[in-house]
Amino acid sequence: MKQRSGWRYLWTTPDLRRKLLFSIGLLILYRFVSHVRVPGVDNAALDQLMNSGGAGSNLVNLINMISGGTVSNFSVLAMGVYPYITAQIIIQLLTPIIPAWQARMEDDPREARKWQEKRTYYLAVVMAALQAYGQIRIFSSLGGLPIIPGFGFTEGNILSSVTVLAVMTAGTMFAIWMGELISEHGIRGQGLSLIIFAGIISQLPSTYIQLWSNPESRVVGIISLILITLAMIFVIVFVQQGRRNVPVMYPGRRVGNRMAMPVKGNLPLMVNMSGMIPLIFAQAILSFPAILAGLFQDSETEWVQNFAITVTNVFGAQSNLYWVFYFIMVIAFAFFYTNVLFQQQNYGDNLKRSGAKIGNVRPGNATQEYLGRVQSRITLPGALFLGVVAVLPYLATLAIPALRLPGNSGFLINSSGLLIVVGVVRDTFLNIDAELKLHGYDDTLLVK
Repeated sequence: MKQRSGWRYLWTTPDLRRKLLFSIGLLILYRFVSHVRVPGVDNAALDQLMNSGGAGSNLVNLINMISGGTVSNFSVLAMGVYPYITAQIIIQLLTPIIPAWQARMEDDPREARKWQEKRTYYLAVVMAALQAYGQIRIFSSLGGLPIIPGFGFTEGNILSSVTVLAVMTAGTMFAIWMGELISEHGIRGQGLSLIIFAGIISQLPSTYIQLWSNPESRVVGIISLILITLAMIFVIVFVQQGRRNVPVMYPGRRVGNRMAMPVKGNLPLMVNMSGMIPLIFAQAILSFPAILAGLFQDSETEWVQNFAITVTNVFGAQSNLYWVFYFIMVIAFAFFYTNVLFQQQNYGDNLKRSGAKIGNVRPGNATQEYLGRVQSRITLPGALFLGVVAVLPYLATLAIPALRLPGNSGFLINSSGLLIVVGVVRDTFLNIDAELKLHGYDDTLLVK
């Protein structure tokens, strides 16, 4: 029996074709809206900030990457879905700390997740408004020129400032809404990830254009970038696929008057459970001292000015100490965030409820502690991997000067950004494969 190829089956199945075209159409619409600028933006001040280098520029370029390149023209989507991601992380971190929230999660996990999702949306609105205000203020301080001249709650500027904040907050919620539409009516569960993915991919051509614009090193730079990118993709896939399968014995079920034999299974624990989050945390925290110091560099007090310059130099993206701290903090946050996610899974109680058992380990807390030790051991290579990804721009530009781009922004996309891109592509293909099988596709019947 002949079976059509997966791609042909995808396009000839009306429901699947509709979902795919719907997702692509919304992504195209998102890219068009991302070019709608916030009213009153000073382009010269924005360009100076993006290309200045240093800790501030590095942070701005990271936000630019996560927002899909919308910060580079300060569009109404300049914050992308970043406030929602921040709100989601805050809710996840607070759940095990607040007893009432933890009890809600243990009593009814499904309803608790719906409650968490609703609170995340509310917090995302607040975070979007606060981040919009902070983003405009901090960007203006870092660049030395106001990004939006006249912004502030002073007499005569209140209405225009409120309008700017409302527009940027609405842009963020619009991006989140589009992501939810894709998850609901398009490629299931991949909406927000695809929004970020589309933005990162759209910036890749500019990286190669910048390298090509330098006649002296264009060949070395482009070939090196391609080779490093391919190697990074291989390593990312290898690590992201890494699992430690813990043997689990599930109790047999009664079928009529007979009792079935116990069933052997595996509990897969991921090597890199935290994903991209440790890099975002470490980058934001390390850049914060330099951002604050930048506000005091023009102080009239000499010792304050000297201290601010020293802090900026130490925590600047061009400092060797900055990358050492960055590497250490990424590893620390990888363990911290993995532990938070692991505790939320509550494997010990869940296995105990189902009657499953791991070897000679007692059910309940003893099982949770045992799995915690296993997770900590396998997290070490994952954390080291994230640390290498974090400092790869620095290491690569030291070894290959031809890869140096203004603000390190270009190569940032090809290291940290690749972690997002590869993860999204992998998850999307898995979702499409699941949809194909739900619609009757069987790849075992494929005739070459």
